[in-house]
Amino acid sequence: MTTFASLDLCPELQTTLQQLGYEKPTPIQAKAIPLVLQGRDLLAEAQTGTGKTASFSLPLIEQLQRSPNTQEPRPVRVLVLAPTRELTQQVAEMMQRYGRALGMRAIAVFGGVRLENQCRKLERGVDILVATPGRLLELLDKKYLHLDQLQHLVLDEADRMLDLGFSDALQRIMRYVPEQRQTLLFSATADEAIEALAGNYLKRPEKVRVAARNSASRQVEQYAYQVDNGDKADILSYMIREGKLGQTLVFARTKKRVDSLVQYLRREKINAGAMHGDLSQRERSEALQAFINGQLQILVATDVAARGLDIDALPQVINYDLPNQPEAYVHRIGRTGRAGESGRAYSLVSADERDFLRRIEALTRQRLTLTSVPLIENGHWHEAQPAVVQKPKRAPKPDPKATRKPKPEGYQADRTQRAVRPSLFKK
Repeated sequence: MTTFASLDLCPELQTTLQQLGYEKPTPIQAKAIPLVLQGRDLLAEAQTGTGKTASFSLPLIEQLQRSPNTQEPRPVRVLVLAPTRELTQQVAEMMQRYGRALGMRAIAVFGGVRLENQCRKLERGVDILVATPGRLLELLDKKYLHLDQLQHLVLDEADRMLDLGFSDALQRIMRYVPEQRQTLLFSATADEAIEALAGNYLKRPEKVRVAARNSASRQVEQYAYQVDNGDKADILSYMIREGKLGQTLVFARTKKRVDSLVQYLRREKINAGAMHGDLSQRERSEALQAFINGQLQILVATDVAARGLDIDALPQVINYDLPNQPEAYVHRIGRTGRAGESGRAYSLVSADERDFLRRIEALTRQRLTLTSVPLIENGHWHEAQPAVVQKPKRAPKPDPKATRKPKPEGYQADRTQRAVRPSLFKK
């Protein structure tokens, strides 16, 4: 059995992991950490909630402590690019925890807050920088930051960065980073675009995959309810009240629908808050913290919250609207059922979302059977079985009679059923 002690990590890191309650590596950690320690470029796929952050953070911190840099202020030697503010904060916080015993310094920079405050932090020096592409480019273009001593680059949730239109920003960032570097690309979903991205920025990468591509976690039970769009708010209120749902993350398609739904739930005396891109970073952080602390029962969010939210034992998520990109569905439901815990994902599917549902089924290879909203009594759900993995259908064997070529005129069969040409026997 693989253990953290067998992964060639220093005693300080092993002690930190014990203090954090890490007992053994997850599959992605067991496969990725040795390759990263070897200095290899890496293209890694794993479902959300499987420990991707530790799988690149631990070996990179290990490499930094093996070749310490005494220069002051400290130059950035590790850069992690992430698509959202929340994810950058989460990754930076975790890397700071992992490296604290070794004196490592990690900070996050992102938009929505004053640039000057982040510049002051950078002036004091930093070993590990976690950034969104837009804010990083602003710092680089204004020469507040230099990456000439960068050794390791991580593209975290790379598919989401492409979804958000960061392809051009990534190309510009690459002009600032040294040619000689280790590059790691991590993602929960992957397609041809990710393969192309890896081809552009990675050199002979090792590939690691710990689950079927674009698959949803088996720890999450999935349910899909057939509803009218105009009834969604009432049905959601019914599910929360009668189902006695506690902490619940609800996804809506647009900022306007998020705000409208939060107002409705509050009128229903349900403690709900909003999270979307039009809110200030302070408002988003406060709402998220209130939700994590249990002060907020329902958090209604756009897909800005589908990545980077690491909430211990979140029992369920609800898709108030299905996403128009099937990959987003995988990340949404990946907020529950994390770290071996079980979870539930409910989707309210209106008639105009049937095509979205079919795309999700095709991507995840799971059948999401539409049912009516179940009867819920005192917290007990009288519902159908959750979605099951859809086994690939075997191609039918060809019918030999259907593919047999017609016999030419003049053929006759002998007693052994062998076809012969009469012309061969002519005198």
